[in-house]
Amino acid sequence: MSTTTRRTTLLAVAVAAGIAASAALSGCTPAAKPAGSPTAPATGSNTAPATPVATPTPTDPPTPVGLTCEQVVTPDQLYAFNPNYGVDPGYAPKAGSLEKKIADWQGVACSWKNQTSGDVIQVAVAKPPASQLEGLKNAAITASHPVPTYGVPPQVEGYFAPGEAGQVQIFRAGYWIVAESPAFQEPGDAAPLMESVLGNVPAS
Repeated sequence: MSTTTRRTTLLAVAVAAGIAASAALSGCTPAAKPAGSPTAPATGSNTAPATPVATPTPTDPPTPVGLTCEQVVTPDQLYAFNPNYGVDPGYAPKAGSLEKKIADWQGVACSWKNQTSGDVIQVAVAKPPASQLEGLKNAAITASHPVPTYGVPPQVEGYFAPGEAGQVQIFRAGYWIVAESPAFQEPGDAAPLMESVLGNVPAS
């Protein structure tokens, strides 16, 4: 899928979302919980998120992100999102997962556990080899649904795939952000946390 085709698709989704939001959300305050994308699947779907297809070994290197987990999501931001979440001790991304790929590309992979339900939130951030970004974006749009509420395309390209653990992928300024959790059943469930992450990850 070419960049032009993907951007045309995202622009169409963003326009449709804007029209729907204008009609349905009149009078809502900015503090309201962000609504899911009109193209997002129904809550409770058990479809497992698909992972990107295999890509050739890049010849150009990734760029170290230089961020810690407490910089990706600060303790205050995590508490504001849900005070039941705390650091997940002993966390390591699973082999074959997007989080593991991010860690291998000198990114940062983080996990927090809900002390009541046991649900885990994973958030990982990388700046992949430039030669890999187009393939990652094409895989995301093929396996997921565009979500304009995560940011305005083409500056921010956001996607959501449902499943037992809903999966978010966001691309901005060469960064690749992946978030995954059983707590993310709809795109809007992850939106407040993604807003915090995007505020902490460099925009250029």
